[in-house]
Amino acid sequence: MTTVDPNFTDAEAREARKERLFTRINAADKWFQVLGLSWATPVLKAAAGDNPKAQVKEIWRLLVVPLIAIAIFLSLWATLAPRVQTSLGAVPGPAEVWVEAVNLHEDAGAKAEKREKFEAMVAKRNDKLIADGRADEVKNVAYTGAPSYYQQIWTSIKTVFFGFLLATVVAVPLGIMAGLSPTANAAINPLVQIFKPVSPLAWLPIVTMIVSAVYATNDGMFSKSFLISAITVTLCSLWPTLINTGLGVASIDKDLVNVSKVLKMNTWTKITKLVLPSALPLIFTGLRLSLGVGWMVLIAAEMLAQNPGLGKFVWDEFQNGSSSSLAKIMVAVLTVGIIGFLLDRVMFALQSLFTFSNNR
Repeated sequence: MTTVDPNFTDAEAREARKERLFTRINAADKWFQVLGLSWATPVLKAAAGDNPKAQVKEIWRLLVVPLIAIAIFLSLWATLAPRVQTSLGAVPGPAEVWVEAVNLHEDAGAKAEKREKFEAMVAKRNDKLIADGRADEVKNVAYTGAPSYYQQIWTSIKTVFFGFLLATVVAVPLGIMAGLSPTANAAINPLVQIFKPVSPLAWLPIVTMIVSAVYATNDGMFSKSFLISAITVTLCSLWPTLINTGLGVASIDKDLVNVSKVLKMNTWTKITKLVLPSALPLIFTGLRLSLGVGWMVLIAAEMLAQNPGLGKFVWDEFQNGSSSSLAKIMVAVLTVGIIGFLLDRVMFALQSLFTFSNNR
């Protein structure tokens, strides 16, 4: 009768647990990449005992080096900023910008509380009118106070997504047409080359006049300033999606195209079953570029259209000219950068869900 060495069994169990742990870490790595947290994988692997020396090198490259770069940037900013004098005083350093960020947060809380009190007062008044049998005098009075910083951020995000969706609806079908038909490509390509380099500052007056002529009312679902900003974003951001969609469709394996002919697929089936799945990686690349361009264009569009978003916030602070204005503008600049990064991560997450692309 043979006996099982208990120590050997425990070692096997430990190895099995370690393998399962590494498998989970490798599975999570994909989402760490999506979230911009690629450094988390070597940290977890090192903690689990997977070749700590090699993992330390990865931690140094993915986490420590970026942190050092940020620290150097902040140090240079803090050192050099006070030496630059403007009409509003010295350029604010990181500490002053942080103080204004906290002030904007507190101001947003105060404005939200003020709005809640106003709405509660209106609701109380209407309830009293109804109780007194004067329901015909009930009015829903809109709050007209200045929007908070967070409301302005939300307005900008809504605007860019509305413009981005319009651009996608226009660009993807045109890109598919250009990719499938050399004749359509010959017709579309000159227009792309002419209009792609046009600045949003050139589009804005044209869009403003057209929207003002066509959208004559301010009582519709969208305000004029919102539509002007969103359409300007659309006109500037649709080109990357159009170009990449056309390229993705045109580069489909010719054997697949021949198979579709043999199977006598109709156009709709060919596009949905063959063209789109094959072209999705490049389409998503175009979508990520378009969203980035749209977010970059948005600030200028909101400034000039006076849409109450981050662009108008920057313009109002510039016009305000107070001692804290420059620091608030820098808060807005950093906000734009952080949100731009998050929007790209959202698009990359969608790309990871629907394609096999490894683009980062």
